[in-house]
Amino acid sequence: MKRIYLSSPHLSGLEVQFLQEALESGWIAPLGPQVEAFEQEFAEVVGAPYALALSSGTAAIHLALILAGVGPGDEVAVSTLTFAASAFPVLYLGAKPVFVDSERTSWNMDPGLLAEFLEARAKKGKLPKAVVLVHLYGQSADIDAIQGLCQEYGLTLIEDAAEALGSTYKGKSPGTFGFAGIFSFNGNKIITTSGGGMLVSNDEKLIAHARKLATQAREPVPWYEHREVGYNYRMSNLLAAVGRAQLRTLEERVQARRRIYERYVAGLSDLPGLSFQPEAPWGRHTRWLTVMLVDREAFGRGPEEIRQALEGLGIETRPVWKPLHLQPVFHGAETVGGGVAEDLFARGLCLPSGSSLTPEEQDRVIEAIRSLAET
Repeated sequence: MKRIYLSSPHLSGLEVQFLQEALESGWIAPLGPQVEAFEQEFAEVVGAPYALALSSGTAAIHLALILAGVGPGDEVAVSTLTFAASAFPVLYLGAKPVFVDSERTSWNMDPGLLAEFLEARAKKGKLPKAVVLVHLYGQSADIDAIQGLCQEYGLTLIEDAAEALGSTYKGKSPGTFGFAGIFSFNGNKIITTSGGGMLVSNDEKLIAHARKLATQAREPVPWYEHREVGYNYRMSNLLAAVGRAQLRTLEERVQARRRIYERYVAGLSDLPGLSFQPEAPWGRHTRWLTVMLVDREAFGRGPEEIRQALEGLGIETRPVWKPLHLQPVFHGAETVGGGVAEDLFARGLCLPSGSSLTPEEQDRVIEAIRSLAET
């Protein structure tokens, strides 16, 4: 039978039109009119004054940390329940991540734990330089509480909204509250450019400086002159064309994924031992991925057994992110809490959630899981 993927790219057909425009313009290298238009249109969609299209979300985090002044020996508080790319740029700069556990309302950074950590560090005169706050699986963190702590202690807030495009926090887009916000257009995201990212900010000078650094830090003179270390981080004009087409379908993609989540709940919630990631009361969850929690004793099988069984049926699922404080590459990093993230990792399984998933394909997933409960 046809393989069912976790979250495959969903093309609308508009991509061909925009790519044709890009090809006819002669702009196929990085930069060009499609990039400029994508930045403007994206900024309007998320409600940010300024945006910069980049080669990846990781590049956006890296630039944000540079512009926040993070350097060797500095510490950066990072959500522990996330993909490693949220913290890798901290290491690029010779800084040290400090991983903060999740709370159970949204599965994102726990403001209470962060407050305790910052209070203790303030007494020692050793505060971190910045906070990288991740908005997980399409749901925003409790931004007000964490932003308030950053303001109280004079820390820079960087929002990793790579998984949360289309979600809301009190009516606004996550990624638009802090010093800078980052988004990703990787192939499995809610909209994709195949690879790419966006840096947004309310600060025009920040985006202008980031634009310079992302373009090899070339000075505005006729010859090639560089006074800062630069990076080759700009987005291709062709990929921006794809992004513009994808952006026009964002709301449709969000609604499709929310319907998929609702069908999973309707089809599986009566089974013992199964539950789903809650929706926090402060905003809309896009359900980028529908995440199921499994009580092995009640269901009879653990999430890894379910994953392997579904894989044998041609159905791709994935464990919840392994907390970064458990990752070998970050061995020795300080951790604040950790038990909640570890529990979610131990019990969590991400189900096929792509907006192109058909009802018939989803029924296959539901029926396969139900059959496991009966055997």
